[in-house]
Amino acid sequence: MNLRMKQSIGSWGNALLLAAALAGCTSAGEAPWRTTQLRDHPLVGRIWDVSAAREIPRDELVARLTRARIVLLGETHDNEDHHRLQAAIHGALTAQGKRPALVMEQFDLEHQPAIDAASGAPGATARSVAAAGRMREGWNIDFYAPLLVQALETGTPVVAANLSRDAARSVMREGFASLGPGRAQAVALEQTWDAGREARLRRDIVEGHCGQVPDDLLPGLVAAQRARDALMADVMLAHAGRCVVGIVGRGHARRDLGVPRYIAQRDAQTTVAAVGMVEVDSERLRAEDYPSDLAQFDYLWFTPRAQRKDPCAGFAMPARR
Repeated sequence: MNLRMKQSIGSWGNALLLAAALAGCTSAGEAPWRTTQLRDHPLVGRIWDVSAAREIPRDELVARLTRARIVLLGETHDNEDHHRLQAAIHGALTAQGKRPALVMEQFDLEHQPAIDAASGAPGATARSVAAAGRMREGWNIDFYAPLLVQALETGTPVVAANLSRDAARSVMREGFASLGPGRAQAVALEQTWDAGREARLRRDIVEGHCGQVPDDLLPGLVAAQRARDALMADVMLAHAGRCVVGIVGRGHARRDLGVPRYIAQRDAQTTVAAVGMVEVDSERLRAEDYPSDLAQFDYLWFTPRAQRKDPCAGFAMPARR
């Protein structure tokens, strides 16, 4: 048995142990959570099956995810435990014999050749792959490193999925035509949309920008978000033959507005499982108490809250270009 194989088996085992620990414990004294707020909340570590309205054990979740072609793991970007759960799920699927492509929002599409070259280079590391893919400023490489290490050890591809900032700005200014002739039609941007979804996404974007989005800028922001979701879906469909683990922000994993919507429009036979990582709320002690928007996921995995400052304190919209 070679060294790389030994390392791989060790990583899978560690991932499974982590999944067991994080899902199986519910008190601050038992659970190895890194985030600190509300560790003793009764929902911490619980996994909720949305359609059945019941809690399920971690083994059942892994078994179900193993049957899906595309598994979306929707994170809150600055919650370290969300990333640890992502690594645990990726490792558990690998231990079940899967070799899922690791499709990541954190890399822009245009950097795929550099990611491929770095991944195949002798002595490749998580940091060398992140550097080659120009992981955007603001993403914490330490959070994503365990996932990248697992992909390198198992020889599964790391796949860029995001629209670059420049391309997103072009969509905001010029609309979907900026993606190229026929591209919007090919990725089902218009076929899957309606006024109700437009209104919901507008609301979410305004809330996400602390209520400070100018009216004339809002349609462009919505268009850019839609383009991101449609192109992420396109990348995932291209790799669905080997199965996919998608590492995305939670909003991208929503069935009504995000990536699953575009996948379903283009290929209803491709099975998708959407897992939302949810920070607990001190005023909501039961899964049923959480906002109805969370019904747009297949499964919810509850975690402590990350320690953070008020994101709207001192917030201002970036200057226009």
